[in-house]
Amino acid sequence: MRANLLPLLISLIMLVGCAKTSTEYDVVIYGGTSAAVVAAVQAKKMGKTVVIVALDRHLGGLSSGGLGFTDTGNKEVIGGLSREFYHRLYLHYEKPESWKWQQKSEYGNKGQGTPAIDGANRTMWIFEPHAAEGVFEDFVREYNLEVLRDEWLDRENGVVVENGKIKSIKTLSGKTFNGRIFIDATYEGDLMAAAGVSYHVGREASSVYGEEWNGVQVGVLHHKHWFQKNIDPYVIPGDPSSGLLPRISAEDPGKRGDGDHRIQAYCFRMCLSNHPDNRVPFPRPERYDSTQYQLLARVYAAGWDETFEKYDPIPNRKTDTNNHGPFSTDNIGMNYDYPEASYERRKEIIREHEDYQKGLMYFLANDPQVPEEVRKEMSQWGLAKDEFVDNGNWPHQIYVRESRRMIGEYVMTEHDVLSKRKVPEPVGMGSYTVDSHNVQRYVKPDGYVQNEGDIGVKTPQPYSISYRSLIPKKEECTNLLVPVCVSSSHIAYGSIRMEPVFMILGQSAATAACIAIDQDIAVQDVKYEDLRKQLENDGQRLQ
Repeated sequence: MRANLLPLLISLIMLVGCAKTSTEYDVVIYGGTSAAVVAAVQAKKMGKTVVIVALDRHLGGLSSGGLGFTDTGNKEVIGGLSREFYHRLYLHYEKPESWKWQQKSEYGNKGQGTPAIDGANRTMWIFEPHAAEGVFEDFVREYNLEVLRDEWLDRENGVVVENGKIKSIKTLSGKTFNGRIFIDATYEGDLMAAAGVSYHVGREASSVYGEEWNGVQVGVLHHKHWFQKNIDPYVIPGDPSSGLLPRISAEDPGKRGDGDHRIQAYCFRMCLSNHPDNRVPFPRPERYDSTQYQLLARVYAAGWDETFEKYDPIPNRKTDTNNHGPFSTDNIGMNYDYPEASYERRKEIIREHEDYQKGLMYFLANDPQVPEEVRKEMSQWGLAKDEFVDNGNWPHQIYVRESRRMIGEYVMTEHDVLSKRKVPEPVGMGSYTVDSHNVQRYVKPDGYVQNEGDIGVKTPQPYSISYRSLIPKKEECTNLLVPVCVSSSHIAYGSIRMEPVFMILGQSAATAACIAIDQDIAVQDVKYEDLRKQLENDGQRLQ
């Protein structure tokens, strides 16, 4: 009798084992960004089963990918788990062993509006990439989050939608994830697009939403990222028949206010070091071509001397190095097809950006056309040896400043971010300057080169972000939330697109997901009062 029961017992054990590895979840999060991790933490805290399906190997996106000099704006509006992230970094830098390459007392502690190390509020706003990644991995361990890495959505056939709801997603490796609510936390919005949700790529015409700063902005010169002196664009100066120098478009730039397909330039936020024992000298890239930088040589010849103005200091004698000037790390005009591109094409675009930027560093350090004082200073810098150690010390995440943007139930525009109207149903706040990087480099009618698209308009005060900008139109999908590729115009996204805001919106999206699950309703039917109450209880700052 007992022998006859043995096969049945084995079958029961196998069934229990299969249940533990079930692909049924309350919340399925696609993406490995900062928003993805925070959303997973919130869902877990609210008692839901959750999985992060990450196309990345490293978690945190740009927050752990080199953007350590945080674009915060008014720090008082950063609450909830986003603030918790910066608090944990504060605790990290309170440890003496965290200061390997310089003394804590030697760090300049220069932040943006408040000190980098804000002792009064126990937050740290400026940090090293590996420290940020450590915090995200701590979240994973402490909340026992299930994370599958290097899993790429099957964008052609991997999203099953029935009756306006996503039933499951499948990755290229063949894994299938069934869920009640899905969150697209990628920079690209691939899940959103594959689910048939409406979105926009490029700049809307200014007439679409009645905006001043959207569309083509020929003649508008903000920041310092434009050619302040007349620079000849032709291979042989003064001779249009000789052709244009590399990285100058021959296309008509368009008229002020026109919409177009162009998006903000991408770059890598390099982590550099000037400590002799932690510096990797800039090597000559395999595909190095000095002719790609001849326009910069002419800028130097005209007297430009601002090379090092955005070598922003982060702890341990390192930098978060960003674009600065008319010709810098922003690879203007080379990313237009990225949002809709295949994975293979995106990899080509990323590789081209890497080649361009590595070549730029080598050019600055070695080419005799670069002023001697610049070359001498550059020789003191190199890639930080203890960062991105599995990727040749190069950031694992390209800075996708803008890709797809959902057209949801509410579209955030400059009227919202410039506080010209009241935002309905706020679930978080932003405050950073409306900041769009250049989108094209063209030849003016007078025959000289110029950049276009760089906009910097100060927000008069912090502004709220609507819950309705995180959700699709109800007729398109009822169980999807999008906290990164939010429903926003191009120019409004220039302010919203900051990492602290993505974490804020990730938490709010997960909160709404959990309420929708508890009440068995569409995300569009979540009562705002229920959502607001939970967000406020969790420390979110809404208005």
